[in-house]
Amino acid sequence: MRTRYALAAVAALAVSVLASAASAHHSLTVEFDISRTVTLTGVITDMKWTNPHAWLYVDVKDEKGQVRNWAIEFASPNGLYRRGWRQTDLPPRNTVTVTGYPSLDKSLRISATDVKLPDGRTLFAGAPTAGGQ
Repeated sequence: MRTRYALAAVAALAVSVLASAASAHHSLTVEFDISRTVTLTGVITDMKWTNPHAWLYVDVKDEKGQVRNWAIEFASPNGLYRRGWRQTDLPPRNTVTVTGYPSLDKSLRISATDVKLPDGRTLFAGAPTAGGQ
């Protein structure tokens, strides 16, 4: 009888862990406006190759000339690597141009679709384009 209760407890714990992990990942449209894109050009301050999404931080001058640090969400590091990215592609103090979807909450965040690197290459960053490509 105790074995049944122990198995039921383990099963309940496994289901709750899996459910929380599944709900932690979100749809792109929950956080970003995929009906429009923005393009930012700025200086890289940091790149974090973390799961489930990599993050690029870029200082961008606004219309008033003030520098704002933008957080740019990418696909997973593994996804970026499969698309041709390498950790050496985005060193701090380099200028990049990023296109992506703006945050719905109007914060300084975008979900990147592509990034133009200082050497002229453009790499796909992970978010699907508005046409679904």
